[in-house]
Amino acid sequence: MPLGNLGKKVSQALSDTIKGVGDVGQSAIEVTRTNVVDGLRGVKDVVTEASGLAGDSVSGAINAASQVGGDLGTAAKGAVIGTIRGVGEVTTVTAGVMSDTMRAAIKGTSEVGGDVAKVARDAADGALATTKSVGLGVEDAAFSIARGAIQGGQDVGADLGSVALNTVQGAISGTQETGGDLLGAINSLARGSIKGTAEVGGDLAAVARKTVEGAIDGSKGIAISAEDAASAAATGAIEAAQEIGGAAVDTVTEAVSGTISGVKVVVKTPFKKSE
Repeated sequence: MPLGNLGKKVSQALSDTIKGVGDVGQSAIEVTRTNVVDGLRGVKDVVTEASGLAGDSVSGAINAASQVGGDLGTAAKGAVIGTIRGVGEVTTVTAGVMSDTMRAAIKGTSEVGGDVAKVARDAADGALATTKSVGLGVEDAAFSIARGAIQGGQDVGADLGSVALNTVQGAISGTQETGGDLLGAINSLARGSIKGTAEVGGDLAAVARKTVEGAIDGSKGIAISAEDAASAAATGAIEAAQEIGGAAVDTVTEAVSGTISGVKVVVKTPFKKSE
């Protein structure tokens, strides 16, 4: 995916900045924020253009980090934070902006030969950590981030299970940072992962199980138990499967039942959210 005008501008500016100061993360935040604000103020239909410019900005930052040998995960996290903040300064940050930003981070990483799984984790961390400052609900953001990550993974032929696992881990960290509802976020992450997987024709069972594994791993060292995290993820996955219908319900239910990563998974109903 070739960079657009904003992506090229961000890439050049960030390359120059990193060479000068070496701080990939903070530089990515400032460069992407500034350029997104400038870019959006120059268009007539800000709402329509926001997602495209956000995605291009993140891709440009990742491209720059690759060129100068910077850590792609750090660059992606900083770029996601800066991009979302930039959009929020000019217009409303929508679920679509979150999804497209995440998708672009994964696609941009694949194009430069980077570690897609690591970038998915770091980008999700940055995206969720920024939700509070732009007035977007944690659960809406979590759903959109997970869905965008799966779509990005499909775009580049990545292992969707690995993408889902790492996205959940990163998003839990970001949610913890903002003091958001962790179990609600995990439930929404699972729903987004399953919905996204169904949309791209991916392996629902693999993604469902990896999502629960990611929730269990992500719960370590924070204020929720592995059992509660697993339950929220499994419940969200089944809820999404119910909305999809057909064989998806049996497939996902079987995948998240029993013991996963040493944790007995208990599905709680109702834990229903509507789109």
